[in-house]
Amino acid sequence: MLEIDKLTYRLGDRLLFDGANAVIQRGAKVGFVGRNGSGKTTLFRLLRGEIGPESGEIRLPPRTRIGGVDQEVPAGPESLLDVVMAADTERATLMAEAETATDGLRIAEIQTRLADIDAHSAEARAARILKGLGFSDSAQRSPCSDFSGGWRMRVALAAVLFAAPDLLLLDEPTNYLDLEGALWLETYLARYPHTLIVISHDRDLLNSAVSQTLHLEGQRLQLYGGPFETFDKQRRLQLAVESKAQAKQAARKAHLQAFVDRFRAKATKARQAQSRLKMLSKMEPLAQRIDERVAPFHFDGPLKLKSPPLISGLNLAVGYEPETPILSDMTFRIDPDDRIALLGQNGNGKSTFAKLLAGRLKRQSGRLVHPAKMRVAFFTQHQLDDLNPKESPAMAVRARMPDAPEARIRARAAQMGFDRLRMETPAGQLSGGERARLLLGLITFGGSDLLILDEPTNHLDMESREALVEALTVYEGAVILISHDRHLIEATADRLWVIEGGGLSVYEDDLASYRRNVLTRFDGKGPVDKKARKAREKAKRREALAKSEQEPARKRSNPSTVRKQISDVEARLATIREKIGHIDEQLADPNLFARDAEKGARLAELRSQGEQALDKWETRWLELHALLEDEPTAAP
Repeated sequence: MLEIDKLTYRLGDRLLFDGANAVIQRGAKVGFVGRNGSGKTTLFRLLRGEIGPESGEIRLPPRTRIGGVDQEVPAGPESLLDVVMAADTERATLMAEAETATDGLRIAEIQTRLADIDAHSAEARAARILKGLGFSDSAQRSPCSDFSGGWRMRVALAAVLFAAPDLLLLDEPTNYLDLEGALWLETYLARYPHTLIVISHDRDLLNSAVSQTLHLEGQRLQLYGGPFETFDKQRRLQLAVESKAQAKQAARKAHLQAFVDRFRAKATKARQAQSRLKMLSKMEPLAQRIDERVAPFHFDGPLKLKSPPLISGLNLAVGYEPETPILSDMTFRIDPDDRIALLGQNGNGKSTFAKLLAGRLKRQSGRLVHPAKMRVAFFTQHQLDDLNPKESPAMAVRARMPDAPEARIRARAAQMGFDRLRMETPAGQLSGGERARLLLGLITFGGSDLLILDEPTNHLDMESREALVEALTVYEGAVILISHDRHLIEATADRLWVIEGGGLSVYEDDLASYRRNVLTRFDGKGPVDKKARKAREKAKRREALAKSEQEPARKRSNPSTVRKQISDVEARLATIREKIGHIDEQLADPNLFARDAEKGARLAELRSQGEQALDKWETRWLELHALLEDEPTAAP
C-alpha cells in the first residue's frame, strides 16, 4: 500500500503540494491527471526518492521495487533483447551466479528461485513485449545503436515492463508510440499484475487500463473510483453543484447588502441593518475552482476553395534512395474537404507519404496532380526543435506581418492562445504544449488548403486536445492526420487509410474494427482483445460440437434440461450484474478511499471477482445455447 500523508513541497517559489493526502492500495491501477505544470512529474520524483518532501511522509512497504522509464535511453552495442532482459536485475544476478556456484545447496536455491520467477521463459516474454511495441523479430536482435531516440525510448519502456516492478510509474508512455503500439500497451497495462500509476492525456488509455483516477488540483490530491470517464462525470457534477452554490451565495449577499444600503440610515431599521452587516461579515466566500478552460486553436483555411480533387495520385512511388522506393504503386484521391487518418506501424512509411504530399519529397515514379498554388501546412514533432529559442510568439507574428500595427500583431498572437505575458516569452522558455501551439499557429499563417498533422498531441494536455478537435472541425481545408490518439482520430477523421507492406489501401471499417485486428496479431500468450478471445473460444466450442454430432443420440443433452439450465444461468447473471451495479455506485463516491481505504480496496476486489464470475457464466450461457442450437430437429 502507498500512503501519502500531509505532503508539502515547493519548487522554487511555487507551492506544488500543500498537505496532500492519498492512499493507493496494492495492485491498484491509477490514472494520474491534472493541469500541465501542476506537479505530477514532481510527485513521481518524490515517490522514487530522487527528491525529498518539505514536510509530510510517503510510506511504502519495505523492499518495494519502484520502476519507471529511464531518462537515459539505451544506445550501446547490446541487442534489444539483451537490454530488456537485463532490466530484471534479480534474474540477471542469479543467472550469473548459477554459472559459477559450486555449493550444491546454493545451486538448488538458485534454480528454485529461477523457476519461481519464470526465468527460463524470459527471452520469450521479452520478445512478446518488444513485438507489442513494434519491433520485428530481426529488429529485436539488432544493437540499440541502430535505432533513433524515439525507438530507443520504446526499448526503455519494454525494459521496465519486463522487470515488472511492484510500483510502476509511467509518465506519458504513449508519446513515442504509434497507434498500434498504444493499443497493445492499453491491454498490457490493464492486465499488469502489480500497482500502476500512469500520467497520461490519452483518454482511451485512461479509460481502458485504469480503475481509479488520482486528480491533482489546488496543491491537493483526490482519489476517485473508476476510470477517467467516471471521474470526468463526477468532476463535472461537482463543478455544477459548486457553481450553483456560489451563485446562490452571491444572490444572498446581494440581497443582504441591498437591505443594508437601503435602511442603515433609517432609525427604525438600523438594528436590522447592523444584524445583516454581521451576517455578511461572517459569510465565508466559497472556494473558487481554477478556470481550466484553454484558449482555442485557430487555423487559417484556404484563401479560395479549390475544385475537387485537391490531389490525385496514380501509380506513385516514393523513397529516399534512387531505385529503392519505400512506398510504391499508390493510387488515391484527396478532395478539398477530406479528413483522412493514416494508420500503420511506425516505419511503414506514414511520414514518408506525408512528406510526399507536403512537397518535401519528390516522387520516384507515377503521377501526382494538384493545383499549382496549393498551400500545405505541415506539422511534425522535430519542427518544435527548429523554432528560434530567442524568438517570442509576438516576434514570430511580427516577422510575418511587418507592416501591421502593433495592435493587430498582439491580437493575432492572442488568437494563437498567448496572453500578454506569454506572447513576449522566448520560445525556449515556453512549455512543450505552448511551443506546439505556436508552431500550429505559424504553419497555417496566411491560409492553407491542406493541413498535415504528424502526432500533434504529444505535448498537449486534455483540454488542449479538445480545443484541437474543435479547430479541426471548423477548418475548411483538407486534413491528413497521423496520431496515436484514438479520441482525436474518431472525433475528426472521416476516412481511414492504411500504409503497410510498401503500399497504401483504404480501410473500409471503423477504428474499433481496426483495433481488434491489431490486437489479434499478437499470440495467445500476450495481451489480447477480450471479444476476439471469446470469438475464438466460441468457434472452438462449435467445432467440438460439430464433432459430437457423430456421437449416439443417447449421449446428447435433453433440450428441456438445457433450457432449464439456461434459465438458471440467466438468473445467476442478473444477480451478478445487480451486485456489480451496487458496487459501482459505492465506488463512484469520490471520498470513499479517503474515508475508508480498506472498504474501497475490498469493493474493488469484489468488483474484479464479479467480472470474473460474469465472464465464466456468460461462457456457460453461450455453451448451453450452442448445445440447444445443434440439437437435431424432431421429424414430423
